[in-house]
Amino acid sequence: MKPQKDWHYLQIIKKREGGKLVSVRNKVIYGDPEEVKKVLGEHTAYVERTNLTSRQMNGRLVRKTLSFSKELRFLKAATAIEDALYNFTRLVKTLRVELEEPTRQARWQQRSPAMAAGLTDHIWTVKELLHFVLVPLGINT
Repeated sequence: MKPQKDWHYLQIIKKREGGKLVSVRNKVIYGDPEEVKKVLGEHTAYVERTNLTSRQMNGRLVRKTLSFSKELRFLKAATAIEDALYNFTRLVKTLRVELEEPTRQARWQQRSPAMAAGLTDHIWTVKELLHFVLVPLGINT
């Protein structure tokens, strides 16, 4: 996959001794180091949380498993469906917003990442996601 202009890649390097974590170091793989620090911060919590969520949703990313991807195209396909499921079908508690007029039944409007980004107005079902046809930008219909 070719890096895009505004992408940032950060590698987390963990050093262990005897099964105990000794140190954690960040290494910028792609992008300006100062820009990466500005966007991602000094700590690794966001990167680690994203990696954990991906491993939980995508068996091909789990360590020491039989479901690893032997071909890159299968890994890309599994990652694409995992990203779509996460962004369109999953409620994220930290993205909810308080209703202006809360009722006894509902105080919050639950939202998915796609709703928070303004891409959709509702939480999708898996069936809806799998039946939706995406047309890449730049293709005239």
